Amino acid sequence: MNQPIPRRGSAVWALVITSVAGFMAALDNLVVTTALPSIREDLGGALHDLEWTVSAYTLTFAVLLMFGAALGDRFGRRRLFITGLAVFTLASAGAALAPGIDALIAARAVQGVGAAIMMPLTLTLLTAAVPAAKRGMAYGIWGAVNGLAVASGPLIGGSLTEHVSWQWIFWLNVPLGLALLPLARLRLTESYGTGARLDVPGTLLASGGLFGIVYGLVRGPVDGWTSVTVLTALLAGAALLAGFVHHGIRARAPMLPMRLFRSRAFAGINAASLLMFLGMFGSIFLLSQYMQGVLGYSPTEAGLRMLPWTGMPMLVAPLAGYLSDRIGGRPVVAAGLALQAVGLAWFALIVTPDVSYAAQLPALIVSGIGMALYFAPAAHLVMSGVRPSEQGIASGANNALREVGGALGIAVMSSIFAAQGGYDSARHFVDGLEPALWVGAGMVALGAAAALAIPRRRTAPGEGPVEKTDGTGERLLTSA
Repeated sequence: MNQPIPRRGSAVWALVITSVAGFMAALDNLVVTTALPSIREDLGGALHDLEWTVSAYTLTFAVLLMFGAALGDRFGRRRLFITGLAVFTLASAGAALAPGIDALIAARAVQGVGAAIMMPLTLTLLTAAVPAAKRGMAYGIWGAVNGLAVASGPLIGGSLTEHVSWQWIFWLNVPLGLALLPLARLRLTESYGTGARLDVPGTLLASGGLFGIVYGLVRGPVDGWTSVTVLTALLAGAALLAGFVHHGIRARAPMLPMRLFRSRAFAGINAASLLMFLGMFGSIFLLSQYMQGVLGYSPTEAGLRMLPWTGMPMLVAPLAGYLSDRIGGRPVVAAGLALQAVGLAWFALIVTPDVSYAAQLPALIVSGIGMALYFAPAAHLVMSGVRPSEQGIASGANNALREVGGALGIAVMSSIFAAQGGYDSARHFVDGLEPALWVGAGMVALGAAAALAIPRRRTAPGEGPVEKTDGTGERLLTSA
C-alpha cells in the first residue's frame, strides 16, 4: 500500500477534519428522532413512513460502506472523501427542502450514499496521518466525537425543531460541509490501497439482501407477517445475504473477504458492534417519541433530559481510548456493553405513562457510561486487528455492520412496538415500548458476550494472540 509521509501538522488537521465529517454522518443517524412528531404533523405519514426517514439513511449507509471504502482504496481516499462529503452536503439541502414525506425519504437515502463514501475513509485517512504510538488517543477523540454525535442527535434535533424548524436539522450540515471541502483538499494527504478490482456483484448481493430483510421487517406489522410481500422480501433478502457470504468465501477479490472473520478479534468486535447498534438505535428511536408523546416534554426538554446519556461519550471516551492502550480494548468494550444493557433493562423496569425524571436518571447515566466505554476501544480493536493494507476494508465492514444493526434495530423494535402497542394512548404506547426495550437490552447483552470472545491481549510469546508491528510501525493482532 502507498504509505504517504505526513506533513507537519497534518495529524492535527486530519483529526479535526475526519472528526467533524464523522460527526456529521453519525449525527444524521438519529438527529430526526426528536423531530419525528413535527415531521409527521407537517408532512404526514404513518409509523412505517417515520421508520423510513431513519432507515432510508441507515440502510443506504450500511450497504454501500464497504463499496465506498473500496472506491477510496482504488481511486484515492482523499478524492473519494471529498466526493462523499459533497454528495452528503447537497443531499442535506435536499432533505431540508423536501415538500413531502416521500421526497424526504429519497433525500435521506442520497444522504446515506454520501455518508457511505465519506465515513469509512475517515479512519483510514486518520490512521495514515497519525503516528502509530499516538493512535490510541486519536481514536479516542474520534470515537468521542462520533459517539457524542450518535447520542446527541435527539438533543440537537429537538432544539432546532422547537426553536427554529425541523428543516434546520438538515440545513446544519450545509455550512459544515462547505467549510470542510476546501480544508480536506488542502490539508489531507492522498493515499491509496491495494488497487484491487471493485466488487460489483458483492455490492449488489449485500444491498439487495439487506434491503429485503429491512423492508420485510418494516412492512410486517402493516401488511401481516404471512403476506406474500413480506415473506417474499424476507426470504429473498436471506437468500441474497447467503449468496453474499458464499461470494466472500469463493471470489478472488471480494468486497468483504470472509477469511477476516477467522480472526476471533475481528469477528468478536464486529458481532459486538452490530448487536450494540441494534439494541441502542431501536431504543433511542422509541424513547425519544416516548418522552414527547407520553411524558409531554417538548423536543428541547426531551433532548436535555437525555444529556446524562448523550454527554458521557465526550467525557469518558478519550479515557476509554487511553485505557485500551494500557489494558487492551476487550475488557473496556465488554464492560461498556454490559453497562448499556443494564441501562436499557433499567428503563424497561421503570417505564410507565407518568414516570418521574428522577427515576429515569440512573438508567440514563449507566447507559451513557456504557456507550462511552464502547466507542473508542471498538475503533482501535477494528484497526489493529488487520493488516495495514486491509484497514480500508476493515473500517468499511465495521461501519457497515454497525449501520446494519441500527437499521435492523429500528425495524425489529418498531415491529415489536406495533404488535403490542400504538400511538392512540399513553398506556398503549408504554405497552409496546416495554417489551421492545427488553429486546434491546438483550441484544446489547449478547454484544457484551461477543466482546468477551475477543482474545486477551498478551505479550508473552506462544500464548495465543499477540501484538506485533510491521515495517511501518503499524500494530497488528496476530496469532503466535
